[in-house]
Order: sequence, then structure tokens, then C-alpha cells
Amino acid sequence: MLKFTADHEWIRIEGDVATVGITVHARDQLGDVVYVGLPEVGATVAQGDAISVVESVKAASDVYAPLSGEIVEVNEALNGAPEQVSADPQGEGWFFRIRLSEPAQLEALLDEAAYLASVG
Repeated sequence: MLKFTADHEWIRIEGDVATVGITVHARDQLGDVVYVGLPEVGATVAQGDAISVVESVKAASDVYAPLSGEIVEVNEALNGAPEQVSADPQGEGWFFRIRLSEPAQLEALLDEAAYLASVG
């Protein structure tokens, strides 16, 4: 299941774990990504917390926790190759995985059609 936030994160749900990254639209707005600051594995986050940062040649932007839970994995490959976010933002450019603590929060996320309508 793929969901989106109004802050331009995508969320792929697999059981009680969600993989999170930034959308193609966010990548297009940022330009070439040069740095990704990843959260700590084991960190407990609340929905809406700024937990990561992405920097590009144009700007820096926070990445927000789309759901509450515990960070269970980060994409370590981005430490040496942040350009993966530019090349494949909704695939190999994922940022982190979070174990959901409040699955009901999924209801507030956008489906693909609603997200695409929101960004034009």
C-alpha cells in the first residue's frame, strides 16, 4: 500500500512497518540532492516530528515522520550516495523504515490520486 503526506513524503506499508522517502514532486522542487541526514535507529518519533533533512543544490528541507513509531532501519547507502534520492526517490532513494505504533494514523494520509491532485 502506497500513501502520501501533504509534506511530500511517500509511505509504503508492509505489515506494521512503513518505508518512507520523499516524492518525485519533492525531488523535482529540490533539484540534485547532495546530503541526507538520517534519523537514529531505535528512535521513537511522533507523527509530524521533523526527523530527517535533505539538502540539495537549491535548498534544504526537513523530512517529517508521517506516522508515530520506532525507527527500525535507515538507508545507510544514502550516506555515501545521496544522489540516489535524485535518481530514484520512490525506490532506492528511501530514507528510513518505521514500525507503526498507531496504525489508525494511516487514515489521515493521502492516496496517490489525492496527492497528485494536490500538487497539480
